[in-house]
Amino acid sequence: MRRAKIVGLGAYAPKRILTNKDLERMVQTSDEWIVQRTGIRERHIVDESEATSDLAVRAAQQALERAGVEPEEVDFIVVGTTCGDMAFPSTANLVQHRLGCRTAGSADIYAACTGSIYSLSIGAQYIQTGKYRTVLAIGAEALSRISDFTDRSTCILFGDAAGAAVLRPSDDASGILDTDLYSDGQYWDLLYQPAGGSRLPASHETVEQRLHYAKMKGSEVFKVAVRMVGESAVRILERNGFKPEDVDLFIPHQANLRIIEAAMKRLGFPMDRVVVNIDRYGNTGSASVYVALEEAWSLGRVRPGDLLLLAAFGGGLTWGAALIRW
Repeated sequence: MRRAKIVGLGAYAPKRILTNKDLERMVQTSDEWIVQRTGIRERHIVDESEATSDLAVRAAQQALERAGVEPEEVDFIVVGTTCGDMAFPSTANLVQHRLGCRTAGSADIYAACTGSIYSLSIGAQYIQTGKYRTVLAIGAEALSRISDFTDRSTCILFGDAAGAAVLRPSDDASGILDTDLYSDGQYWDLLYQPAGGSRLPASHETVEQRLHYAKMKGSEVFKVAVRMVGESAVRILERNGFKPEDVDLFIPHQANLRIIEAAMKRLGFPMDRVVVNIDRYGNTGSASVYVALEEAWSLGRVRPGDLLLLAAFGGGLTWGAALIRW
């Protein structure tokens, strides 16, 4: 089976920035409290006219331009998202139309913050099997839309952004070596949005009870997340004959700096080889790994031949990892 390779990266975040000082005026919190517990100092937030698909389109356009790929050449689009523009059609459908990918199939993948790894894995497998030649994998979120700005335990965490990767067959040893996807529904109530689906459809009561916002049991998520990131990283490395010291750059989901540090300590992995941008973006869900990868590449931290390890976890709970030879 031929290997899939990332031939173009793109990222986009809204212009509006919400700082911790801004949040101090909205909810009972402080810059010191937020930084100490999360590592976040600011996050990008959509304005009244923006939605998830707007961010996805901007990131995808940049990725296509860098790859030298025309929209008409795209065979399939997969979008990882938690908060699409609407229940249906899919956000991927809207992106497909606006990009002008006239002959492309499209679909959303709902794996919460692991949507980055899931979308990358799905896109890579279409390339590997020979089904498609060009796949656009995207992670996009407008998480501020489902953030309760009266709940200081959650509203401080989330930001909005999108990242995209153009995948094509590799003609050398570089490319996506392997991906791992996992889930465990017994933890569904640690991080979820109660209302808006078929179990609790929108009503006056669900709106009044603020059930259309993300709910989280923070301490429980912390414990499980550290274990998940570590276990998935070890599994994918061992299966491919690598050790942590072989990895040139680790790109984890940017959920909480303390989770990243605890997971790296558990792996014995040095923080100077970890990409961290949570201080400027917050938790951008399924966009986070793509945005961090694009930033690392733009800054010259990713070089040809480097071994990259990507890992994420999210509500569901879901988690996964990807191993890439750049």
